[in-house]
This record gives sequence, structure tokens and C-alpha cells, in this order.
Amino acid sequence: MDVADEITLTGVRAFGYHGVYDEERRQGQEFTVDATLHLSTTRAAETDDVADTIHYGEAAERIAAIVSGAPVNLLETLAQRIADELLSHDIVRMVTVTVHKPQAPIPVPFGDVSVTIRRARPAAPSAPIGAAR
Repeated sequence: MDVADEITLTGVRAFGYHGVYDEERRQGQEFTVDATLHLSTTRAAETDDVADTIHYGEAAERIAAIVSGAPVNLLETLAQRIADELLSHDIVRMVTVTVHKPQAPIPVPFGDVSVTIRRARPAAPSAPIGAAR
């Protein structure tokens, strides 16, 4: 399967209560997520049917729901939850997820802090040499 195509969502914002400090868990803050889904859009381009691709509006809603959902300590965990959700769609072969926390409790001036992860669907096992395909 060709996975050179990408669908990218940039700047999906949602309010959440993630962090290791009690104050972060009480007050919450806005998080921003960027996600790139690697997939083949060939079939969708041929059929012109959203059923043959990822509905990016629905993907954005799922991302926002995860950010607004159950709190976690680490951005790494939040990014993994988002990646798992996006990879649950059979058409998606790989994702890149960046979670931004621009109001992180850092005691020096900064513009943003983020965590980026890349996750891929495990490759299908290949047939042994000489096996019928």
C-alpha cells in the first residue's frame, strides 16, 4: 500500500487537565495538537467518496475529546492516546502527533513546549520464500 499521502490537522485546540502538578489538574489549560495521518488517498480520489478516506472533521473531534477527557501526567501519554485512536482506522498506516502545552509551568520565559511522537501500524507478516501468495 502506498503511504506517501498525508492528511494533516494543525492547531486542534481543546481544554484539558493534564500535568504532574496538582494546580494543573485543578485549573486546567488549553492544549494544541497537530496530527499527520499517513495513508493512501488513491481510492478516495478515484471515488470522490469520504467513506474511502479519513473524515478530518471527525478526526479533529476525536482528538479534542481525548484532550478534554481523562487526565494524564505526561504529554507523552496524551500523544500516545491520540496516536492509538488515529491508528484504529484501518486505512491509516502511520501517524505523527505533536501535543503543545504553551502554558506549561516552566519558571523561565518560553514560547511553547511540545512532545512529538511517530507511531506506525505493525507491518503485515510476509509470506515465507516460496509460499503461494
